[in-house]
Amino acid sequence: SMMTPLIDTFGHWLHEMIARKSDFVAAANDCADPNAGYHPRDVWAILGRGVALSAFKIQAGSKMRILLSCFVVFLPMFALAMGQLALAAKPNVVLILCDDLGYGDVGAYNPQCKIATPNMDRLAAEGVKFTDAHSSSAVCTPTRYALLTGRYNWRSRLQNGVLGGLSPRLIEPGMVTLAELLREQGYATACVGKWHLGLDWAKRDKQAGFADSIEQGAEGWQVDFAKPFTNGPLSVGFDYYFGISASLDMVPYTFLENDRVEILPTIDNAFPMMLGRNPKQTTRKGPAAKDFDANQVLPRLASKSVELIDGWAANAKSGKPFFLYLPLASPHTPIVPTAEWQNKSGLNPYADFVMQTDHAIGQVLEALARNGLAEDTLVIFTSDNGCSPQADFEELAKYDHHPSYIFRGHKADIFEGGHRVPYIARWPGVLPSGVACAALVGLQDTLATCADALKITLPATTGVDSFSWLPLAGQGGGAVQDEAVIRQSLVHHSINGSFALRRGAWKLCFCPDSGGWSAPRPNPKTSAQLPVLQLYDLESDPGERQNVADDHPQLVSAMTDEMLQLIERGRSTLGEPQSNTVQVKWSRPQPQ
Repeated sequence: SMMTPLIDTFGHWLHEMIARKSDFVAAANDCADPNAGYHPRDVWAILGRGVALSAFKIQAGSKMRILLSCFVVFLPMFALAMGQLALAAKPNVVLILCDDLGYGDVGAYNPQCKIATPNMDRLAAEGVKFTDAHSSSAVCTPTRYALLTGRYNWRSRLQNGVLGGLSPRLIEPGMVTLAELLREQGYATACVGKWHLGLDWAKRDKQAGFADSIEQGAEGWQVDFAKPFTNGPLSVGFDYYFGISASLDMVPYTFLENDRVEILPTIDNAFPMMLGRNPKQTTRKGPAAKDFDANQVLPRLASKSVELIDGWAANAKSGKPFFLYLPLASPHTPIVPTAEWQNKSGLNPYADFVMQTDHAIGQVLEALARNGLAEDTLVIFTSDNGCSPQADFEELAKYDHHPSYIFRGHKADIFEGGHRVPYIARWPGVLPSGVACAALVGLQDTLATCADALKITLPATTGVDSFSWLPLAGQGGGAVQDEAVIRQSLVHHSINGSFALRRGAWKLCFCPDSGGWSAPRPNPKTSAQLPVLQLYDLESDPGERQNVADDHPQLVSAMTDEMLQLIERGRSTLGEPQSNTVQVKWSRPQPQ
């Protein structure tokens, strides 16, 4: 019958495709490389060649040749259409946020790194490594707020510092989060890890609620842990939650699942700030579950993440994607690597803890690969701020390891070491591999980027400070046609509420000191002797050593005007002005 040659043709074509699998994969990879000069149609041309080669092996009459010619022409077009549909399919999203991991603690970012980070490095080799990415703040809570809301943290009620483990919910009611955005698109959503964005505990008495600050451990006994808490992760878009309420050095010391504690705290406990060091330096002593051990938090978070991925796999392959937000509690204090990781680095316990954190990330990546999900998953890896001095910079420097790499300062500071962080994105077949992108990026840009990947237009009140980096990822941060939708500047914020504005290579700090924990520390007497403003050219002076504010008065004035406008408009993206939650604590600096 006439169908027999068509069946034979398809058989030959399929055989040709199998034989040329390596060519197909290579061309697909080349297409992801903007410098390779390929276009996606080149990949599908291989399909066309396969059809042509197989079709002409068949002896047929002229009518059949015409039919086969149509088959040759239209199958590649069909394949191209299917390929574009596949590209547009909703990827799974895994967002990994390390806690206090320095820019220089990742081998892919620091050629002189002395800590082995094979899984982080692998992500960089298989994806895009952003070299000029920044957390919204130089400390924990505010960065997490910006990451999930796409809004600068200083627009919220928290103008400085961080929340405690008992503090009330920070994310405003009605604020659309990344989790809600994805859940509306049919995603299963889960958060596994350190929350640190506040939740509302049931209290034993009718006293006033807890404050927006770190509490003393004993205050934890005011909580009725037998009752569920409200306004936690489940209230901002997550279907499931497992983790701890805040940093691992804050009470309560027990795991939370969904809206309640896993095990009731019944004892007072505390943990060493760094394993094997000064026994007097411990976390805040307070409510703890009897068998809770700080060194088991990282393994539990990793195993729970793997368990979720395994459980989601079948649905994910059937078109039900998932979003896993994994805010790890490490390598933040308490620095407590488990026995098998102790002394692995040959440096100190902090370096050991970084290695164990890298291993946990590897477990998540392996779960994706084992379930056949790696190719369909956008993995984003980053840190909430720079490395803390609790890592013992002086000790690490003896081994020529520098957590802040070449940058000044560390966690809490307005200087680069406080907020310049590793940020890596891997999405096989969509993002190029092994590319370094120099574009200016903020962690809050994750929300707009995910919306861009799903072809979603954000509402005017959502992600008001979030810009998609997708148009830049394949260009190494080069120019794009529509500058209006690309980030042009970025605001930095330190632990004491100091501001800085970045535009191009210029960085203007609206404070005379570090705004944090490094020298010169904020101090009314000593800071008064310093210049009111600090202007640095990061291209020629990445270490922020030469303040050139006096040499560029017009630039300083223009950037100060821009800072004021960013505050007053309530947004940095295009659109109608929005309101800040409270009056932002910033005032135009007055000349000395």
